[in-house]
Amino acid sequence: MKKIKQKIIERMGTQITLSIVHPEAEKLLEQADHLLASYENRFSANDFKSDLMAVNQQAGLNSVRVEPDLYELIQIGKEYSLSSNLALNITIGPLIKLWKIGFTGAHVPEQREIEERLKLIDPADIELDAAKGTVYLTKKGMEIDLGALAKGYFADQLKTFFQKEGVKSGLIDLGGNVLTIGENQKHKDGYWRVGIQKPSPIRGDLAGAILVKDKSVVTSGIYERSLKVNGKKYHHIFDSKTGFPIENELASITIVSDKSLDGELWTTMAFALSPTAVIQHIDNIPGIEALVITKANEVKITRGLVPYVILL
Repeated sequence: MKKIKQKIIERMGTQITLSIVHPEAEKLLEQADHLLASYENRFSANDFKSDLMAVNQQAGLNSVRVEPDLYELIQIGKEYSLSSNLALNITIGPLIKLWKIGFTGAHVPEQREIEERLKLIDPADIELDAAKGTVYLTKKGMEIDLGALAKGYFADQLKTFFQKEGVKSGLIDLGGNVLTIGENQKHKDGYWRVGIQKPSPIRGDLAGAILVKDKSVVTSGIYERSLKVNGKKYHHIFDSKTGFPIENELASITIVSDKSLDGELWTTMAFALSPTAVIQHIDNIPGIEALVITKANEVKITRGLVPYVILL
């Protein structure tokens, strides 16, 4: 059995772990780190020097030419934002920055402030020019935030890079977003065991594990970032219609899929549904499976995933 090499990186506000089996693993892991750095420089909504922020800073003023990969992800994000009836919304940036949940200065805004921001979060106001590769936000104050998509996109790109270089076994963990390559050499059955976090802020407090080969496992939950004011808890997953965090019985959603980007899309889009509706809906989508945990700690699983779940 060949030895697995690992690299741990602090980027994008999270701990990233890359593990691969390859004769030149150290060189490939270094190259992967450079790839992630370049993505961060282009896609970040928190770095004033990023390409994405150049688009946001020119909102209501000028169109901005961007690199093909950033253009592609904005195009995908706009398409799904519109087709999902805003369950996913890549123009939600002004609302996120108003509430600041998970950041310094988090607070419950006044209703008039929320209403002002709601005017700025319509993805139909993103104008794309494929021939020129430009993006234009038609209203001053608009902002694109690709946080609901970017990690999935990066993970898929890293997997493609590793596989082109001949990696047959590996794991990409972008903090709550896990993508596996081939089989796990440590286990005879070849399955990777991907832990499912309990709806708890304590990292590593697991509800169970999912067995996967060559699959993505993405989890999103209300426990990740929250704010408590006057006994009421507010989380960081917002309803684009009300301007407030979504209110339902969901604590977390885990999506298992081939592509990590699909996992990111569905963990966000499905959060607008009830726990039962999530399972019913995902059960009818080929190639996508789901596990949800409710606020009452009930676990619900799609039919195709049941044989691959170990609950603790």
